[in-house]
Order: sequence, then C-alpha cells, then structure tokens
Amino acid sequence: MPAVTIGNLSAATHRALKVRAAHHGRSTEAEMREILESAARPQARLRPGSALVERSRRLGLTSEDVAGRDETLARAPVEPMGLE
Repeated sequence: MPAVTIGNLSAATHRALKVRAAHHGRSTEAEMREILESAARPQARLRPGSALVERSRRLGLTSEDVAGRDETLARAPVEPMGLE
C-alpha cells in the first residue's frame, strides 16, 4: 500500500487532528486516512446518467415519450435554415 509523508504541518493542525481522531475513536493516522479518502472519493459525486434518469422521472417522462420523439425525428428530417 502506498505511503504518504506530509511535511510542514503546523503544530496547531497536528493537535487538531489528534483531537479529532480521539473524538472519532481512532488513531491520528487513521483519521488522516479517513479525511483523505472522503476528500478524494466523495460519496455524493455526480453521476450524469443517474441525474438524467432522476430528472426525467420528476418531469414525468416515460420510455414511450422518448421512443415517440425518436420516431418523429426519423420521419421528418430537419431542413437547414436558408441564409438568402
């Protein structure tokens, strides 16, 4: 497992980490691991596909709505706008 060394950490920050670790019942090193894990891999990261599905549900769209739109577009190609 990779190891990381953090240099130039202030004494006040180190004390705060020790207090926070004690509050959570773990070692200072374990507390720092948890902080880094939370920052690097947040639980609530945006998943675009899930966000689109949720938005469609809130709007009341169904699979039939999307299929109908696709059929309409396939039947009637869009004419380019004239610039004359």
